[in-house]
Amino acid sequence: MYYPAMPRVAVVQGLRTPFAKSGTHYAHLSALDLGKLAVAELIERSGVDPKTVQEVVFGNVIPSVKAPNIAREIVLGTGLPRKIPGYTVGKACASANQAIASAADLIYRGYADTVIAGGSESLSDIPILFSKKFADVLVSASKQKSVAGKLAAFARVRPRDLAPDAPAIAESTTGLSMGESAEKMAKENHITREAQDRFALQSHHRAAKATADGRFEEEVMTVVVPPAYENIVDTDNLIRADTTLEALSKLRPVFDRKYGTITAGNSSPLTDGAAAVLLMSEEKAKAEGRKPIGYIRSYAFAATDPFDQLLQGPVFALPVALERAKIGLKDIGVIEMHEAFAAQVLSNIQWIGSKKIAQEKLGRSEPIGDIDPEKINRTGGSIALGHPFGATGARIVTTVCNELQRTGEQYGLVTVCAAGGMGAAMVLERE
Repeated sequence: MYYPAMPRVAVVQGLRTPFAKSGTHYAHLSALDLGKLAVAELIERSGVDPKTVQEVVFGNVIPSVKAPNIAREIVLGTGLPRKIPGYTVGKACASANQAIASAADLIYRGYADTVIAGGSESLSDIPILFSKKFADVLVSASKQKSVAGKLAAFARVRPRDLAPDAPAIAESTTGLSMGESAEKMAKENHITREAQDRFALQSHHRAAKATADGRFEEEVMTVVVPPAYENIVDTDNLIRADTTLEALSKLRPVFDRKYGTITAGNSSPLTDGAAAVLLMSEEKAKAEGRKPIGYIRSYAFAATDPFDQLLQGPVFALPVALERAKIGLKDIGVIEMHEAFAAQVLSNIQWIGSKKIAQEKLGRSEPIGDIDPEKINRTGGSIALGHPFGATGARIVTTVCNELQRTGEQYGLVTVCAAGGMGAAMVLERE
């Protein structure tokens, strides 16, 4: 929350790894590996004295059973002083947003003046669990003192017990996957397949142009992939500069094969990557002679009934963030809306501009406002760049701040939808 009497929180610098399609460049790296790479490079580029960092807060959606507190492990694995604490947050696709908000709160309260926040995800390194029956057998066998006892325990195993228990891809409450929920939204909001494909095309073309123009140079590092250090990755590998509307229109629906409109082409892909930001109090940043790329003016998190329209959470968070920032949607010059699906972004925009939704869902007499399509995702979005669940929020915050600097606009907006019907919104400002 933004309190004028409290110290402003400066986004000093943001950095991310190139995002990569899962199973490609970072196939053998964990979320921790990627997080350490991003944070180590951020420290190096920013020139911050590691001894002055007081906390590391990181988002992660699919934690490793071996390193569940990825934030603390990043501290221990990047040369930061070992006395620095770290904690990990999980808020689905808004995890990095929560990490940044939590870090900002430490600075607002005066508990810290220098914090690193961000997020990391490896969809190439998803933990696969044993079935409950086989897990029970393993525990039982470990307690046996004799070989005969161990063999007797394993004798209870049947072939079906060896089937892996993969992480759930559906909402536990609704039983629907994120893609199935997006299909529901597309149908109920009358979002056409052509509109979705056109939006996806725009995302790829804008991302390709931004890459070619060098607009990501300040925020995307080069990764020399360990352990062989033979593969050098310096750009996102999911952008399709040559894609066309015709090519996208030929893709088959994934979640409703007969009547659906959601395809692999108009959805964000499974992605590996990490992103981090260096936050300081305004006083500390200026004392060190730094020129922040932006300031956090306000933020808000909200949730809606997942049985309604799962990915409309940003619509509920947005008006709160704007009210806390004491500005209106018309004042925003740069907007980054996370693209889980083209149907989701188009549905969010529709609801934001709807008087009926404002009155029936938000308890407001007037709509939040209309969004200028030219202000949204000027450098492409998650459909083209990819979406490492825990990292996307930090990528978007960095991009908005850099675009504020480039364009001279005063205010920027971030929105992110998340599983469970949650949504995040953050208002950023230029000096």
